[in-house]
Amino acid sequence: MIRFENLTKTFWLKGERKVVIDNLNAMLPSGKSLALLGRNGAGKSTLLQMIAGTVNPDGGRIVREGTVSWPVGFGGSFHRELTGAQNVRFIARIYGVDTDSLVEFVEDFAELGKHFYLPVRSYSSGMRSRLTFGASMGIKFDTYLVDEVTAVGDAAFQRKSRAVFRERMKNSSAILVSHSMAQVRQFCDAGIVLENGQLQYFEDLEEAITTHQALMAA
Repeated sequence: MIRFENLTKTFWLKGERKVVIDNLNAMLPSGKSLALLGRNGAGKSTLLQMIAGTVNPDGGRIVREGTVSWPVGFGGSFHRELTGAQNVRFIARIYGVDTDSLVEFVEDFAELGKHFYLPVRSYSSGMRSRLTFGASMGIKFDTYLVDEVTAVGDAAFQRKSRAVFRERMKNSSAILVSHSMAQVRQFCDAGIVLENGQLQYFEDLEEAITTHQALMAA
């Protein structure tokens, strides 16, 4: 369960105050894999980062039950000067999991070769996404936050990513941001639509998709 209490987040853009999350009060149920839908710039990635705790709200709070991953598609939580392997070891210590096992899993999964032992600042965005996805999938969370990451890499890597993600979803839930409705239908069983700083929850995923597509067409 994730609950938002009077949650507010704003940014200043070209001298103007932009409200991304507007005094939001809502509860997301446990045991659901939710599609987080909304226009470009609606604040989906910002909301994921606030749920993860990597971005602070301006006001209000988020109450979380169970363990929550960092946003899988967001590489900003990794230290640029450390190698991929060093970052993974640090994460293992933070989350209290076996260090060697996590390093072995991520090295095999991410397919970074020698780059796994080079500083993250030398990585492309795709390489950072592989690293973050592998590290996240190597740890068992109650809720995974996923931002477009299963689209990274070639077709073979995407298939591998989808397979491990499906395996994790057998025992966990997720909040998934994706522009692919096929991907949303594959992994999610309910939806939330972010519009004008507010969330609307839909038990019926197809209703969420229809609402989202109508907003995009408006």
